[in-house]
Amino acid sequence: MTAPIFTVCAAAPAVTALLGTNPTRLYPHGEAPEGTAKPYAVWQVVSGSPINYVNGVPDTDRYGLQVDVYADTASTAASVVTTMRNAIAQHAYITGFGVDAKDKDTHNYRKGFDVAWLVSQ
Repeated sequence: MTAPIFTVCAAAPAVTALLGTNPTRLYPHGEAPEGTAKPYAVWQVVSGSPINYVNGVPDTDRYGLQVDVYADTASTAASVVTTMRNAIAQHAYITGFGVDAKDKDTHNYRKGFDVAWLVSQ
């Protein structure tokens, strides 16, 4: 089992208004296909652990996710981040804010945030 970030975001009309449908431009493993239209977002698992009990086996796992949004403008990147955060925050915890920069080579704006997601087995 893994964190259902795609399912949650693809079911949120505000997110799909920005990231599209068929496909929804939210990709795992921190990589999008070459030539993907912007804005788009990528996510990856950066940490994880079971929620252990002294007297039993774990029934919940904690996933730490990093989410990064790429866009042509800083304001678009910020809008996508805000919209995704609002959708995800109903199911998981936003735990931090990551990069907020413009790539010197591609001139893409990148803005990110971190999520802790508890997933029942």
